[in-house]
Amino acid sequence: MKRKQKVIQTRGLNEDYHRRLKSIFKSAAVHACGCGAYTEYYEGLLKNGMRPEMARLVVARKLAATVLAVWKSGEAFDEQRIMSQAA
Repeated sequence: MKRKQKVIQTRGLNEDYHRRLKSIFKSAAVHACGCGAYTEYYEGLLKNGMRPEMARLVVARKLAATVLAVWKSGEAFDEQRIMSQAA
């Protein structure tokens, strides 16, 4: 009798993700962590004990979610609204 192999579970992106878009959001997150609207959010993540590379990834995901929300709604970016949702 042969054991059934476990199916490999993917977390997050699979191999079909858009590499250039991922790179763009990660680069934007590096910049946003240093200056701009997401600096306080990033520093708060670091104060809570998150590793810097994971905190940058969280910021990149938040940027991607913000871009999608602004794109779908057609409204202008509002820093106060975004940061109030983060708190």
